[in-house]
Amino acid sequence: MHTVFLALGANVGNKKENIAKAIELLSQKVRIVKKAPIYETKPWGYTEQENFLNTVIMAETDVSPEELLAFVKQIEEKVGRQKRFQNGPREIDIDILFYDDLVLNTPNLTIPHALLHVRDFVLQPLADIAPDFVHPILHKTVQQLLERVPEVEKVIIKKAD
Repeated sequence: MHTVFLALGANVGNKKENIAKAIELLSQKVRIVKKAPIYETKPWGYTEQENFLNTVIMAETDVSPEELLAFVKQIEEKVGRQKRFQNGPREIDIDILFYDDLVLNTPNLTIPHALLHVRDFVLQPLADIAPDFVHPILHKTVQQLLERVPEVEKVIIKKAD
């Protein structure tokens, strides 16, 4: 079994319901070990949109990273994600943050997630469930990475659940 961390975010429709449905569907191929609290966050990137709800799950799976990515894309489609534009509104967004301590960079998949270290809306829920997990490239714990996020990058408003 492989330990994976997945980030989930939504800012269109019933955000909590979209996240809950995605987690339920994920459980078909991953065993949920821990779920972080949900945080309400300001939009990152394109700011002229509704606030997001974000969380992270820790799970175990026996599927490969590529199979997990394909499965994640299927779930996003089932939850109703509409393709709009980069950093735009989304019914659900699921990112693979870590897959064990794997380092992978292909045209379709980068593990660990490339921008994880500057996104408090991912690092804070991740720190809630795995503060001591070590980033395999940066060699810093999740908690250390969170403490280094510049104030200008911080978008968390509050815990939402």
